[in-house]
Amino acid sequence: MTAAPGAGSLVVANIGELVTNDPQLGVLHDAALCVVDGRVAWVGPRAAAPAADAALDAAGAAVLPGFVDSHAHLVFAGDRAAEFAARMAGEPYTGGGIRTTVAATRAAGDGELRATVGRLRREALRQGTTTVETKSGYGLTPADEARSLRLAGEVTAETTFLGAHVVPAEYAGRADDYVRLVCGEMLDAAAPYARWVDVFCERGAFDAEQSRAVLLAGKAHGLVPRVHANQLTAGPGVALAVELGAASADHCTHLSDSDVDALAGSATVATLLPGAEFSTRSPYPDARRLLAAGATVALATDCNPGSSYTSSMPFCVALAVREMRLTPAEAVWAATAGGAAALRRTDIGHLGIGARADLVVLDAPSHVYLAYRPGVPLIRTVLHNGVLVA
Repeated sequence: MTAAPGAGSLVVANIGELVTNDPQLGVLHDAALCVVDGRVAWVGPRAAAPAADAALDAAGAAVLPGFVDSHAHLVFAGDRAAEFAARMAGEPYTGGGIRTTVAATRAAGDGELRATVGRLRREALRQGTTTVETKSGYGLTPADEARSLRLAGEVTAETTFLGAHVVPAEYAGRADDYVRLVCGEMLDAAAPYARWVDVFCERGAFDAEQSRAVLLAGKAHGLVPRVHANQLTAGPGVALAVELGAASADHCTHLSDSDVDALAGSATVATLLPGAEFSTRSPYPDARRLLAAGATVALATDCNPGSSYTSSMPFCVALAVREMRLTPAEAVWAATAGGAAALRRTDIGHLGIGARADLVVLDAPSHVYLAYRPGVPLIRTVLHNGVLVA
């Protein structure tokens, strides 16, 4: 395999199976793809590939769009390995460990946080994730939330203000006071560094009215809503997400029939996070029910130090196939085009003409191998904006 990344044109030749997601999975065999100035300029039969300044020989392997991880929490300090071990020994997950990470994150310097964010971003890139969203939510003061988003912005444009993650210890018993802080001084400090606003709408975190207040305040600052919804219990999160036109409702583990119907009848994407169920021994979302109703489904890692400490989208694809009964094709689409829909992006998640040339070459002949060979490092090559990065 040879490649010469940089300016000019690049042909990815000798592709055994090309997943374009244009439309749906859009699988082509014996294909080639041409990149010009970081964009897909041509897709077609291998024998008809145009000449280019440089070539990347896929050697008969599968090529697919780069993964789009639309839900992650990469800005934090410390770890919660002991909490994980306790869960594996039988303790239930309640979300209370978030405050442990808040304390560690507040105490960390910028250099420590920047190192963690960079390490996790590089780790994800090596596993084929070319676009990642990441949230604040482990600072929970105006200065720490703004700092978290500023550092997140060094590795991605998809940054989310999650000041309403939990009520911090110093506001115990005064959740409404904390919501006022989030909607006022904290949002003023954080909004310049964010594209999205999120809230953990859950028993033990924020109720429907508190969540609505945060999301509406975020919208008033030009931020687009996303919602942590219906993870631990049935609740109002999904309905609120659809009501406010959120880009996504994330987790979606405990859904009523009306929740499913609302998602199916809206542009709000149901983002499923199987790493969280794996790491907390919780029930997996009913993905087949969502797809049967016509909802748009995305897959994401929920990478965080407590409930899903994985940056691997291939692992999440394998989990979705094995535990949520998605087909390999459905899981790959959800991890690429589905994630793009959850970020309201049309330039990523597919390899149609004009798309960003974000793609991965597998060390395998088919996308099916992502689930067929779980845990195996199958990502051979990663291109981001047409440039070889991993």
